[in-house]
Amino acid sequence: MTTTAASPAPAERTSLRTWAWHAVCVVIGLVLLYPVLWLLTASFKSGEEVISNLSPIPKVFTPGNYTEAVDGVSGLTLWRLFGNSLLVSVGTVVGNVLSCSLAAYAFARLRFRGRGLYFALMIGTLMLPAHLMLIPQYVIFQELGMVGTYLPLILPKFLATEAFFVFLVVQFIRSLPAELDQAAAIDGCGPYRTFWHVIMPLLKPAIVTTTIFSFIWSWNDFFSQVIYLVEPETYTLQLGLRMFVDMDGSAMFGPMFAMSVLTLVPVLLFFLAFQRLLVEGVQTTGLKG
Repeated sequence: MTTTAASPAPAERTSLRTWAWHAVCVVIGLVLLYPVLWLLTASFKSGEEVISNLSPIPKVFTPGNYTEAVDGVSGLTLWRLFGNSLLVSVGTVVGNVLSCSLAAYAFARLRFRGRGLYFALMIGTLMLPAHLMLIPQYVIFQELGMVGTYLPLILPKFLATEAFFVFLVVQFIRSLPAELDQAAAIDGCGPYRTFWHVIMPLLKPAIVTTTIFSFIWSWNDFFSQVIYLVEPETYTLQLGLRMFVDMDGSAMFGPMFAMSVLTLVPVLLFFLAFQRLLVEGVQTTGLKG
């Protein structure tokens, strides 16, 4: 007579699948977080150990890397580089919020000839690689004498050149009732007063989303800054990190990784401070768009 093992109950099978799924998620999470953990621990290693020791645990704890990172490189302190990055990022945020909101209001509410064509062309610019427009833009700014200043990095943001943010705000404005505009018109408001006093206060979720992404993208930008900034006094944190690498390719790895960690702190704090509003903005824009 043969006996067969009893199969687990449905509740047990569900529990096992849940535990297995959680275990897979934990493993994937650890794999994804390993580079971040390695960056943090490498900032406490000596330059030789960074290259020779792949373990996340330092053999020799070197907190002096952070002192050297704060002192900076080539006469530029961390605070000078930080101030330059903050200036570019704040200018970018202000420009994107103002110009993209105005352009979006025009596309979403105003009636003018060629509106559909202009909107399609603007959306089409999302398909263009940034490198394709690099040479014409550089030539224009060079002719205007702006290369070497922050204007090539900030000025285009005041001209609604970020099509993604314009489209984001357009979708949000289209979800607002048109009766708001009609009521404002009855009260004697023109397009600008309607925008500033009626539409703009309702754009908080879309503006927060634009602000966060503009700040993070500008703060982490390296390519545009290395093209337009030529004087060391104007360098940002991203370019300051590059200065840790000598002409012969050798680098001060310990202080460089320490500055890398310090560079991430403002972005992390900015994201944590506005995380709830960011999720709310994306959800609201997605649902109403």
